[in-house]
Amino acid sequence: MAKQSRQANIGNTRNLITHHSPKSPISEQYRTLRTNLQFSADAIKSIVLTSSGPAEGKSTTVANLAVVLAQQGYSVVLVDADMRKPTVQYTFRVENRVGLTNVLTGQAKLEDAIKKTLVPELDVITSGPIPPNPSELLSSRAMEEFVAELLGHYDYVLFDTPPVLAVADAQILANLCDGSVLVVSSGKTDRQGAVKAKELLSQAKAKIVGAVLNSKEKTNDNYYYYYGTTEK
Repeated sequence: MAKQSRQANIGNTRNLITHHSPKSPISEQYRTLRTNLQFSADAIKSIVLTSSGPAEGKSTTVANLAVVLAQQGYSVVLVDADMRKPTVQYTFRVENRVGLTNVLTGQAKLEDAIKKTLVPELDVITSGPIPPNPSELLSSRAMEEFVAELLGHYDYVLFDTPPVLAVADAQILANLCDGSVLVVSSGKTDRQGAVKAKELLSQAKAKIVGAVLNSKEKTNDNYYYYYGTTEK
C-alpha cells in the first residue's frame, strides 16, 4: 500500500512522552497498559479509546498507546474518529487536508489518507474536513469496510473517539471493534458520568476490556499518570 513520506516533526514531549522519554515512569505505565490489553483476551486488534466527558486524557492516552505498540514491532495505525474536535494532526504534526471523512465519502482512497510518523511502524489517519454528519458516516457501510481494510494491513488499529456522553459516535464505532477502553481522570471524571458511559457502551454491545485512570497523584509506592496534559 502506498504511503506518504515521513513528516519532519512529531508532537511534543508532554503529549508523546513514550516517544520523547521512553524510560520515564509514565512511559512504563503505558507499556503496562499495552501488556494488559494484549493479555486481556485473544484477537483484540481494533480498539476504541473514549471517555465520559472532555479533557480526561483520552487523546493523549491513545497516542501513547499507539507509540508503545509500534515500539514493540507491531504495525499500528491510529485513526482520528473524533470528527467534531480532532487532535491527531496536532499531536503528530501532520496535515489534515485528506483524512477519514474523505475516504468514507469516496473522495479519496485509503492510501491517500495514510500518513507516516517518525515512530517506526506507526501510521496515522487524521479526521479530514469536519463533516455535518459524523454519526451517519461512522454508522455507514463504508466505515465497516474501512475498518476491515485496515485490519488487513495492520496488526493494531486504534481509534480516538469523542466522549461517550456528548454524542453517539463512540458507541457506534465500539460496536465495530474488538474492544473498548474507557479513560477516566482522577479527581475530574464524575463517578455517575463514568458509570453512565460504561452503560451506554454496553448497550451498544461494545466489548469493554478495561479502563485507564490518569491524573492520579503520585505517592511513595506507586506511579502516576499526571503530567499536566490538556488533551481531551
